[in-house]
Amino acid sequence: MTTSNETRWGLILVIWAAGLGGAAQYGKISVVFDRMAELYPQAGGSIGFTVSLVGLLGILFGVIAGMFVGAIGYRRTLVWALCVGAAMSALQAIHLPFPAFLATRVVEGLSHLGLVVAGPTLIAQVSSEKSRGLAMTLWSTFFGVAFTLLAWLGLPFVDRFGVLSLFGAHAAIMAGLAVMLSVALRNVQVPKRQPVPSLANLPAMHLQIYRSPWMIAPAAGWLFYTSCFVSILTVMPPHIDENLRAFVLGAMPLASITVSMTIGVYLLRVLSAVRLVQIGFLLCTGGGIWLLLVPGSPAACIALAGAMGLVQGGSFAMVPQLNETAADRAQSSGAIAQAGNLGNTIGTPIMVTALSVAGYAGMLGTVAVLFFTGFVVHGLLAMRRRI
Repeated sequence: MTTSNETRWGLILVIWAAGLGGAAQYGKISVVFDRMAELYPQAGGSIGFTVSLVGLLGILFGVIAGMFVGAIGYRRTLVWALCVGAAMSALQAIHLPFPAFLATRVVEGLSHLGLVVAGPTLIAQVSSEKSRGLAMTLWSTFFGVAFTLLAWLGLPFVDRFGVLSLFGAHAAIMAGLAVMLSVALRNVQVPKRQPVPSLANLPAMHLQIYRSPWMIAPAAGWLFYTSCFVSILTVMPPHIDENLRAFVLGAMPLASITVSMTIGVYLLRVLSAVRLVQIGFLLCTGGGIWLLLVPGSPAACIALAGAMGLVQGGSFAMVPQLNETAADRAQSSGAIAQAGNLGNTIGTPIMVTALSVAGYAGMLGTVAVLFFTGFVVHGLLAMRRRI
C-alpha cells in the first residue's frame, strides 16, 4: 500500500472534522433527546427509534460498508457521505412528519458508515509511518470531542434558537466539509478500487473477516470497550455524590481523550497497539474493581475513563499496524463500526440487568469481567497471528 512520506496534518484535521460531523449524527439527537417529544408529541415510545435506527444499520451493514467503500472509492465515499448527511440534516430542520424523520435517520446511518470507514482509511493513507499512531489516535477521539462540543456549544444554541436549528447548523457544517474535502482530496493518491462485491458472496466475505486474526482484532476488543463506555456513563451517575456528579460526568470523556492523546501516543512509540490495548484493558479491570470496593468514587471514575483512553486510541492505531492493504484496513474499520454499534446497543441493557439482579456489586463485577475478557481476546488473537 502506498502511503505518504510526510504527514499532511492539515488534511488530517479536516478529515477528523468530518468524523466529528459523523459523530454528531448520533450526538445531535442524544443531547436533545429529552426535547424530541416536543417536536413529535404523538410518537410515544417510538421516539427511541430516532437514535437506535442509526445504530441498527451499523450492526447490520458495518462489515459490508468496508467492502463497498473499497469498490466505490475512499475519496468519493467520504465526500458523498458528507453530502448525504448534510441533505438529511437539512430535511430534518424543516420539521418532517415523524415517519419521514425516521426515514432520514435510516439514510443518515448509511452516511455515517461511509464516514467512519473511509475517514480512518484516508488518514492512514496521508500519514507517515512515524506519525500514523498519533494520527489514528486523533481520529479515535472524534466521538468524545463531538459530544463534548455539542454539550458545550450545541445546547446553548438550541436554548436560543430551538432544536430544529441544531439540525440546520449540522447540515451547513457537513456541506462545508464536503466542499473542502472535494477540493483537498483531489491530489491525494488513493489505492486502486476493488471489484464490487457480489451479494451472493457477502456471507463468505463476512466469515473471511471474522476468521482473520488481523482484520477482526481491532473490532473484537472494541466490542468490549463500547459495551462498557456508554453504559458506565448511563448507569453510574446515581451512585456518584450528587454534588460532584456533573463534574465527574464531564471529566470522564475528557480524561479518556487526554490520556489517549498524551500517554497513549507516547506509548505507541515503544509498544505495539495490541500491547497498549491489553494494558488499557487490565487498567480498566483494576478501575472496575476500585469502583466495586469504593462505590461511586470520583477518582476511580475518572481513572477508569483515563484507562479506557488507552483502549480507545490503541484500537484505531491497530488497524494500520495489523493490515497492510487499504482494502483490509477498510474492512477492519467496517468491522469496528459494526462492533461499536453492537456494543453501544447491548451494553446498557447488560448493565441494567446486572444491576437489577445482583445490585451494584453485580454491575461492577460485570464491568470488570468484560474488560478482562477484552484483554484475553486480544491475547488469543495474538496467538493465532503467530501460528
